[in-house]
Parts: sequence; C-alpha cells; structure tokens
Amino acid sequence: MKVGIVGSGGREHALCYSLKKSKKVSKIYCFPGNAGTSKIAQNIDININDFEKIKNFIKKNNLDLILIGPEKPLVDGIVDYLENQNIKVFGPNKIASKLEGSKIFTKKLCQKKNIPTANFGIFKSKIDAIDFTDKCNYPTVVKADGLAAGKGVYICNNKDESKLAIEEIFEGKFGEAENVLVEEFLKGEEMSFFIISDGLNYKYFGTAQDHKRALEGDKGKNTGGMGAYSPSRLDEKKLNDKIIKKIINPTLEGLKDLGTKYKGFLYAGLMIVNNEPYLIEYNVRMGDPECQTILPKLKSDFAEIIKACTEEKLKDINLKWEDRKSLCIVLCSEGYPDNYTNNLEIKNLKDFKSKNNEYIFHAGTKKKQENIYSNGGRVLNFVVLSDEFKDCRNKAIKMIEKLNWKNGFFRRDIGYKVIDT
Repeated sequence: MKVGIVGSGGREHALCYSLKKSKKVSKIYCFPGNAGTSKIAQNIDININDFEKIKNFIKKNNLDLILIGPEKPLVDGIVDYLENQNIKVFGPNKIASKLEGSKIFTKKLCQKKNIPTANFGIFKSKIDAIDFTDKCNYPTVVKADGLAAGKGVYICNNKDESKLAIEEIFEGKFGEAENVLVEEFLKGEEMSFFIISDGLNYKYFGTAQDHKRALEGDKGKNTGGMGAYSPSRLDEKKLNDKIIKKIINPTLEGLKDLGTKYKGFLYAGLMIVNNEPYLIEYNVRMGDPECQTILPKLKSDFAEIIKACTEEKLKDINLKWEDRKSLCIVLCSEGYPDNYTNNLEIKNLKDFKSKNNEYIFHAGTKKKQENIYSNGGRVLNFVVLSDEFKDCRNKAIKMIEKLNWKNGFFRRDIGYKVIDT
C-alpha cells in the first residue's frame, strides 16, 4: 500500500513513523514533510493548500490512501475535494471540520444538543462585545472564531485586558473576524480526550495533557504546545463514560442532524470541574504534540486502522496499547512564540542515536545536502515511554542536553502535575 501524509510537523513525523512499522505499507510520501520524514519517506515539495497539485501527484503515482495531518486543509475542504476524485482520505469533511474551524458553530451545536460547556455570548460588533465584558465576572475568556494555530484565546483578568483582546481580534490579528466569542472562565483541570471514527463507529484513542504556555509553571504566552504527556491523570472509566455520553455521542448526533458524519481523529479539549466534563473546544485531527505521545503507545497496526476507517470497517479492528506512560518535550527556537531565526544548523542530530522507547520526532526542520537546519518555532520533539512519568521526563531532558543545540530552549517541568519532585 502506498500512503501519503499531508503536513510537515512533529505530528506528521509521528504518523509517518507509525505507518512505516506496518508490513502493509510499501511507500510513504509526505507533502511537504520535514528533515525527519525524509529519512523514512519521500518528501514532496507541494504546498498543502494546493489541492489540485496534491491530487495530480496522488493520481499519477497511484497512492492508495491519504492522511491529512493539520487543521487548515481539513477546514478548507481537502477531504471533499479528494473524495470527489475517488481518492481514499482519512480525515473529516468540510462540514464536520467546522467543529474546529468555527468555535461559534461548535457552541451553537452544544446549545442545541445540551452538551455541557461554558456559558457564552457571540458578538458581531466590537462595541457590543466590550459592553458585555463590562458586566462579566473575571477572569473571562475571549476567543477568535476561526483557526488561530492555538493562539486565538485570551484569558482576561480585567476589563482592560478583555477590551484589548476584542480589539485585536476584530482588527484581524487572526484573520478577518466577523464575530467574537466571550465565555465564562471554568476553573478545573484540563484533559484532552481522543476518539477515532470511520463515520459509522468510533473507538477511544487515548487521553493526554499538553502544556500550551511558553514558560515553566504554565506561564508566559500561549504556544502551539511545549510538551505533553499521556495518559491524563484524570483518565478513568467512570469519567470517560461521562465524556462519551454527554459530549462525544451528542456531538456526532448533531453532525448527523446536519446530514453528515465524522471520519477521522476527533480531539475534545475538556475542562473537568468537580468530576464533570465541560467541552472547551474540538480539534478535528490529532493534537500536536499529543499525537507524538499517544502513537508510540499503539501496539496495533496503524495502517490497518486507518485503512479500516476509510472503508467503514473500524468495528472489526481491535486496538491494543502499551501499558506505559509517555511524555514529550518540545525543543523550540529561541524567541518562540514571538520572533525567532530560521536556518540555524542543528549539529549532532544526524548522528544522534536514541535507545528503545525513546523517539525524536522532527517538526520545524529541513535538510540541506546532508545537514539539518531549523525551520520553525517548534523544532524537535523528544518522546520517552516508561513505567513512570518522572523517568520519561528525565530521559527526555538527557536527550536534549546530549544534543546540546545552543539556539533552542525547552521546558523542564512538562508533566509537573503528575510527577512528584
């Protein structure tokens, strides 16, 4: 089977690595991939937003299956476009992808299906939104409606902060904005809950917790993700059953009401308040870096699972998992998430040897001749599986220190809520 992966981050390298382990996969193409994927697949220099060029390559090279990694092509309708060309694609269609593409779409679906979520208001005008925040209890949360690479959410502690957030969103910081969402701040513990679906059936695909803030102690600016661990410490059957009953099932029913179904990974970002789940947001793909922590624990043939999903046969697959902990630390370019420099060589990497249950997934990297250079804010993901989270973190930090890249920084406290110091 020849498989294509759309995307270039750490998530896509993890997807690529998992597919490569399958005896059913003979060749993998990455559009456009990174320096890490180039070692185990063929990188194809096509822009992920150029659907026609991707389609032409798939047809010309007779690819059997395509996985879509990032959210933007999904929200823009790449699945619908490729399926209309009779190409097997793993990922949700354009309507289903609105779960991530529009926070307001999701909030309205929550309202209709009685899905527990924070109380909210939707505003088309800057003035109305600011007037509303004058009456809010603080802290409060202000959100851009569309995609914002994990950065369009403001937690505001007072009126001035909420006013600034509303102004930045309406002034186009995250693209053209017709609406802004203001919602109550829920105090609890976050949890990321994953399922995989073929459109008819779905299966649980693990839990994780990421760290969005740039600095230790969960301080500083929001990022795409500085690290993650799996499973969440809240992962237990009684709570998981509540999540499925109160959030996942009614969401999928709501999509059916709209005449569509959900195929792909679905990632529910939750807040657990007094052991009750509240939906914060949906992502219509694997998270990054959550994907890098979850996939190494999968014992089942990943290619077989994905193929079954494209054929609506997931119910025939038995998912098997390693009973271990997993933790990922992201090595970032100095200055991220603000200004940083690309094209800095990462010496020692090409000869770096990791041990069993230790992984390096590339994100913002590129290969020039035989050397590897930085090509983004989040550069490398160091992932370790072990019986204990503390051991995972210690080993990941040792790997980063061994690499000794002078132009990077990372958080040493990933997983601090589940690790006794």
